[in-house]
Amino acid sequence: MRMKNYSTAKKTSANLSVASELIEEAKALGINLSREAEKGIADAVREEKTRRWKEENAEAIADANRYVAEHGLPLAKYRMF
Repeated sequence: MRMKNYSTAKKTSANLSVASELIEEAKALGINLSREAEKGIADAVREEKTRRWKEENAEAIADANRYVAEHGLPLAKYRMF
């Protein structure tokens, strides 16, 4: 799944509760908290969308796999490998 680029998107402030030691450590290391939090949230959103898509399409995926198991790959005779 293609990752959306949020770097130029409108930003909204959000209050988050994060372990204070972790925040202190990240700041000491020069880590941009907002950028890294955004990356983490974007990853979580992508993973959840993927999970839901697989769940919603499980029957079609199973049908396609069953077809290939029974009949082989369509156009397999034209494969070069």
